[in-house]
Amino acid sequence: MVKVKVFLSDPQVLFREGIHFILSGEEDFEVTGETTSNDEAYTQIEANPPNIAILSLQDKKTAGPDITRRIKRNLPAVSVILTINARDTEQIFDALRCGASACLTKDTDPEQLLDIIMSVSQGSLPIVEELLSPGVAAMVLADFENLNELNRQMDNLLADLTEKEIQVLESIAGNNGIEQVAAKLSITEDSVSRHLRQILNKLVANDQAQAVIEAAQRSLPSIIRRPLKMGGKAADYVTKAEFDEFKDHLMERLKSLLGELA
Repeated sequence: MVKVKVFLSDPQVLFREGIHFILSGEEDFEVTGETTSNDEAYTQIEANPPNIAILSLQDKKTAGPDITRRIKRNLPAVSVILTINARDTEQIFDALRCGASACLTKDTDPEQLLDIIMSVSQGSLPIVEELLSPGVAAMVLADFENLNELNRQMDNLLADLTEKEIQVLESIAGNNGIEQVAAKLSITEDSVSRHLRQILNKLVANDQAQAVIEAAQRSLPSIIRRPLKMGGKAADYVTKAEFDEFKDHLMERLKSLLGELA
């Protein structure tokens, strides 16, 4: 029987050992390593990729969302579970858009914690359920609205919400549970869940696309080889053809990224 490999990283030794103890009682799981920081965790995860990495969102040096993005970019087969000290809407939102499979608080009941880890090991995304929080749903709506102008500038390359997805989020933000949302929109609860999964996919895709855009913006000064000076030679500056080539490359990269996450 092939065991599910799990890597643990958390500065709180007792919490980390608690998870290790819970998993040690399960034949299906094997803890392959432990550390106290996300930077050290990434080095070990890269050298010996586990199936699941349980990391601290509130790492002092490298925040959980940042290391999750790096893992999902370079080691997409590794699922990430982020832990937080207490439920916080902004931190849960950060966990949602960075590509984490689940987010749990450190006071989570051991049985529930094990259920979440088992669910993630089977390919599920328990973090989708966080979208049923009114505060989180409102933040997701605001995030897509804030991207409207950037999306127009990028020829609508970024993912956008459908009218039905907006209605689902607005209904949840209005303190409606999944049953009420389904009844209000005349759809099934399964349909609501499918919409939430698609919303999550779009949220993660846009987060990664923004990272590509920001990286491209930082690289622009290096494309223009040296500052403009009186009497400078034409070869010293980027040509329209070179800039167009750079822009086309960026657009193709974004399209590829969004296609992979669709």
